[in-house]
Amino acid sequence: MAGRVPPADDVALFKAAVEDARPLPEHGKVEPVLPRVSPIPRQRIRDEQQALADSLSDHIAWEDAMETGEELVFLRTGLRRDTLKKLRRGHWVLQAELDLHGLVSVEARQEVNAFIAGCSKRGLRCVRIIHGKGLRSKNREPVLRTKVKNWLMQKDEVLAFCQARAVDGGSGAVVVLLKSS
Repeated sequence: MAGRVPPADDVALFKAAVEDARPLPEHGKVEPVLPRVSPIPRQRIRDEQQALADSLSDHIAWEDAMETGEELVFLRTGLRRDTLKKLRRGHWVLQAELDLHGLVSVEARQEVNAFIAGCSKRGLRCVRIIHGKGLRSKNREPVLRTKVKNWLMQKDEVLAFCQARAVDGGSGAVVVLLKSS
């Protein structure tokens, strides 16, 4: 049907139908003014928040929870022992800190999760988490101390951690070495 010429009477009929038509005055191209909204990946945000909440548990294997004294110490398998020595002596500069004072376990776990994830994203290497000495807790025991230790051991981003030096919080804080990005 392409290239077919319409009959003369169809052309005449069309011309007769549009003979009174006048072109509209030109105002330029009109675009609707709609605010551009950035897409928000709501489901991904919810998934990430849930993953953060689920990624750390209060439970850890019995053999992993054994300590050989009062000091909190952890070194990921395959790392040199002098890494821990350097961490204890303050070889790396503390780049960020998280203070858990006044938080209950559930809140503290969420904060530790978000803090470690955020530090890893920003490429931070050495951070401090202040869990407190437990002086104001029930039975005057450091409730968060062991929990923080267990949570950190479960995080792949954590290479090592140890009790902070006295000037950095002593037994009320832990210094954490994170993977470099």
